Amino acid sequence: MVHLKMTPKTIQTTRDDFLVAGLAGLAITIHLLESALPSPVPGFKPGLANVVTIIALMVFGWRTAAWLTFLRIIVGSLIFGSFLSPTFILSLSGGLASILVLGLAVSLPGRGLGPIGYSVVAAMAHMAAQFYVAYQVFIPHPGLLHLVPILMTAAVIFGLLSGMVCQAALPHIKR
Repeated sequence: MVHLKMTPKTIQTTRDDFLVAGLAGLAITIHLLESALPSPVPGFKPGLANVVTIIALMVFGWRTAAWLTFLRIIVGSLIFGSFLSPTFILSLSGGLASILVLGLAVSLPGRGLGPIGYSVVAAMAHMAAQFYVAYQVFIPHPGLLHLVPILMTAAVIFGLLSGMVCQAALPHIKR
């Protein structure tokens, strides 16, 4: 009989690891609180957890922002019991679209879009993807198309507001 000696490995954590973990916790908490808010129109939420995504994008890069987005969506759905439900599918489609658009936006030549620009394009991509999936999979009714201008306008407004919050918060995080 062969005996293998297992030696424990120590993983070194850095200040950035703790900051990313804190951002993940904050994003999940905001996501949960925002989900409890009443909504006059389905899909009409401010997307405040996306502030954390944009901050992560600006401070740590696209991969960390993507990781935080998917962690927030999955953990939030597990806590609310909506994993693999229509709500989860819509949230995941919006998160995927926003992260893909952010990946394209950060690769643009020049100095980038900045927190406000990133926030607006992410919010619009999120809303467009959710609407597309809702229309194609759940409610393929032409009447749903009347909501597009309202929801996209809301995405721009909430994207601008989230971007301004990011712009105000970033100098304090980078210190």
